[in-house]
Amino acid sequence: MTDPASLDVVLVDGYVDEPAHFGVPPYISTYPRYTAGALVDAGVPEENVTYHTIDALREERSRWLDVERADLLVYLGGMTVPGKYVGGTPAEPDEVRELAWTANGTSVMGGPIRFGVGEENAGASDMERKDLDFDFVAKGDVEAAVYDLVSEGMEGFGNRVRSNEEIDRWGAKGAFVVDQHPNFPEYLIAELETSRGCAYRCSFCTEPLYGNPSFRTAESVVREVEQLYEAGVRHFRLGRQADILAFGGDGEAPNPDAIQRLYGGIREVAPDLETLHLDNMNPVTIVDYPEASREAIEIIAEHNTPGDTAAFGLESADPVVQEKNNLLVTADECLEAIRVVNEAGGWRPGDDPADAPTTGADAANRLPKILPGINLLHGLQGERPETYEHNKQFLQRVYDEGLMLRRINIRQVMAFEGTEMSDTGASIANDHKQNFKSYKQEVREQIDNPMLNRVCPPGTILEDVHLEYHQDGKTFGRQLGTYALLVGIPGERELGQSIDIAVTGHGYRSITGIPYPLDLNDASMDELQAIPGVGSQSAGDVVVNRPYDSPGDVPIDAELRKYVE
Repeated sequence: MTDPASLDVVLVDGYVDEPAHFGVPPYISTYPRYTAGALVDAGVPEENVTYHTIDALREERSRWLDVERADLLVYLGGMTVPGKYVGGTPAEPDEVRELAWTANGTSVMGGPIRFGVGEENAGASDMERKDLDFDFVAKGDVEAAVYDLVSEGMEGFGNRVRSNEEIDRWGAKGAFVVDQHPNFPEYLIAELETSRGCAYRCSFCTEPLYGNPSFRTAESVVREVEQLYEAGVRHFRLGRQADILAFGGDGEAPNPDAIQRLYGGIREVAPDLETLHLDNMNPVTIVDYPEASREAIEIIAEHNTPGDTAAFGLESADPVVQEKNNLLVTADECLEAIRVVNEAGGWRPGDDPADAPTTGADAANRLPKILPGINLLHGLQGERPETYEHNKQFLQRVYDEGLMLRRINIRQVMAFEGTEMSDTGASIANDHKQNFKSYKQEVREQIDNPMLNRVCPPGTILEDVHLEYHQDGKTFGRQLGTYALLVGIPGERELGQSIDIAVTGHGYRSITGIPYPLDLNDASMDELQAIPGVGSQSAGDVVVNRPYDSPGDVPIDAELRKYVE
């Protein structure tokens, strides 16, 4: 390896998706940023570091010349919990091979959980190292491996784990790379790490493979946010942790003072941020430490932006499944945790008269500040037909109590060697496949749809909905943030722009809306008729009497008026 100051380095982001880490656009994960910071810390000038996403390489073949000419190629990717994506498509194995074959310089690959050794990672599954042709495969932390390689040469390469002290430096130093992302700056959300690892050993999750939780300091995270903010990032998600409530504590009990330093510090260095959301919150923490948890949630709700979601890992409401899988909370305990989050964080901006509204209509028409989401897993040991009834009854209890859930995530675990088999000899997940489908549909119809109407009733304003794609004569988009709602808007609008919308209707997990405020001199019949209570005759009357000098000139009722003012 030559002098670091003269190295030309290319980072290729094939995207990551882990239980506590998003990296598929519009997210940018910590991996490219930490690796860029490690390179700079090792002596590589910022201007010598080029960053490409795999989608950018697909769209512009000329970018592959950077891969070919680089002194050092670093490929970053790995999907330990793959899902469905709209903003980007993770790298395929053949594309990863092509990167290695194209590179004339030294090549390194790395990513989540022992990447590249036949684990459950896209770009590595069912492939041996020789099939990939990379010079080095980082089976520890790729940012540490790259730092050692550049600093000490090939003999320094290893599979070690990076320290929090190194992340203190690399997180801030690597912020510069974000402006090379194709989504920068309007439609990019930076994933932030507060800790890695988990004290609990759920058999279906990869996060415990990182060991017990290792917490960063609030000051370290705030410094990283400051650098990202100065680089132009306005959207942030504290998603890289197993339990946000445990931050700054002993791994179990909440530390509200640390939460205040974290959230208050972020707001101080990023005063005009547009999104501040989180991901994982462990309901067992709320059950074991209710008062400290409530205080911490109130702090989070004070500083975050509306529409935030705290994902709860209930996994199953069936006591048999809970016992056989050592699950952390019972259905009753999870219900109590849901109550606490609703009480401490389920308010809407504008509920408090002293709380200044955001732009547009009264901020009380915005989404609640933070609500719980529920994760339900099927195919676990001990699952039986009664399991579905237990889960449905639990969700019905939540709804009947008047509580709100922002998201209900129902999925099946993948069958793997050692999975408990049913009497038919098939895995539980496969044997119950038909039951799973009908049960999931019932939940969507009986719980999801009315719950969504409760969380964002007609007239709710969603700001900065980014328009992503067209389908069936409609335009679909989402806000930036944790588990953002899919919004369908009548007509085909220009993609890539962001608009405010007002909710007009609900599906099972998505909503319909119209631009807000609606311009009655330009609104289409489809947009007008999408408003609840507005039929074709009323819409036609609005259209034929145009133009109007002001909304007040239009003879419309209160239901229509709230969509135009």
